[in-house]
Amino acid sequence: MENTAFSWGIIVFLLGTLGIGVWASKQIKGDSVNFLVAGRGLALPLAAATLMAQSVDSNATLGNTDLSSEFGFWAGAALPIGLALCLLLTGLFLAKPMNRMGLITIPDFYRIKYGRTVELVAACIMTVSFSFLLAGTLVAGGYMFLNFLGLSYFGGITLLAVLVFAYTVSGGLFAVAYTDFIQVFIALLGSWGLLLYVLANFGLTIEPGMGPLAFDQLTSVGSGAAINWASIIALGFGNMVAIDFMARIFAAESPETAQRACLFASAGTLIIGIPFSIIALGSTSIFSQVGITVEGPVLFSLLENVIPPALGLVVLAAILSASLSTADGAILGTSSVLAHNVLGIRHAGAHGAGGDKLLQITRLMAIVITILGLFLGLKVPQTGVLLLLAFDMSFAGLVVPLIGGLFWAKSTGQGALACILAGSITRFVFFALMPTMFGVDNTLLYIPNGVFTIDFDGFPTLISPLVGLIAFVIVSKMTYREQRSDQQQAKVMANIRQL
Repeated sequence: MENTAFSWGIIVFLLGTLGIGVWASKQIKGDSVNFLVAGRGLALPLAAATLMAQSVDSNATLGNTDLSSEFGFWAGAALPIGLALCLLLTGLFLAKPMNRMGLITIPDFYRIKYGRTVELVAACIMTVSFSFLLAGTLVAGGYMFLNFLGLSYFGGITLLAVLVFAYTVSGGLFAVAYTDFIQVFIALLGSWGLLLYVLANFGLTIEPGMGPLAFDQLTSVGSGAAINWASIIALGFGNMVAIDFMARIFAAESPETAQRACLFASAGTLIIGIPFSIIALGSTSIFSQVGITVEGPVLFSLLENVIPPALGLVVLAAILSASLSTADGAILGTSSVLAHNVLGIRHAGAHGAGGDKLLQITRLMAIVITILGLFLGLKVPQTGVLLLLAFDMSFAGLVVPLIGGLFWAKSTGQGALACILAGSITRFVFFALMPTMFGVDNTLLYIPNGVFTIDFDGFPTLISPLVGLIAFVIVSKMTYREQRSDQQQAKVMANIRQL
């Protein structure tokens, strides 16, 4: 397969995508609401597409195929299944009330319900979490540029970071939505085109214990069940407090549109994501037939050595578009949280004194976030694991206060803070003491010990939020007082929850 065709295809696609970002910048009009939540006017097709694209990203394609190929179907499929579960649950229970609140960022909810301190702590955790998400996306792009543009890994990941930064500060969520609408159709075509080509030309040879019917991957700890369930649950619930995910819900034109968009995106995530898991199962046999030794991501090896250039370009375009979109959302959301929720800059409108300061500071913070994501991507050159780690951190302490704040009248700021601290600290301690993270060696921060082994991998994801839940319930009950102000706040929240 000619890498030259891929190189030119990637270059043309990048220029086209950046062009859309520049064009979309005209709709910002100096207003941070336009920049961050697309003016709260996304219709159903755009809202559904951008929510689906948030799930069908480079982590959930490259990470999916890498995990499926190495550990079995359920290890890789856990990514799209978990993300689809999150979209389903959010559509059923959260999309309407969260859209109705008219928020700019997800930490705004924690401020309205629990106060400034909880907002600040939640915002800091989300910033760290999404730096890992950004890193995973940059890793995927770095490998792509390494394989198909002839750059070094460092050069590839750096180039992508610069391109995404330029794309982000120009068009904001408008640029994301427009490119996402095109991307999901490219991803659908690439996913099923690749699966059908592989089946027609190589068949599907699955090693014993690796396929969709190997349910021991979900029932036996020795076969990775704890890790697989941890992946599904971490994504299914942790993504609920994802900065870019909620920004897309806030951007929908109505609560009903936000709900429908989540439900459509849930189905679409499975339709696009599962074929990648199946393709990976037959990759060992395919590489054996064509005499190829795999180096780097499995999917890239297939595209470079097995798949026809035309089809390969479609799949690459889908992955690259997803990388840009997800990285854009991560930079955009995290920088807005730093500016709006950590630094406390509020929306003043484009015609406020000195212009919209929130827009200006958000764009400056994008520099910090891009550099941090680049550093982490160079330190941990993994894809799917970084995606899981990002949502695992959020799941540990932030999901319970979100759901509790919406549906439990007796939740308090003290309870929320106790939950966030207890869940997050527990997860951090487990992280430092575990030699592996979702089956991959812990190269970030590991304290050698004889207590926790690789057999315990996956359980920290399940234990940490339970610790937070217990702290939330106990402290909320201890600090809840039926005062008039509390009753008024409960009434406001009850009105928000009405469907």
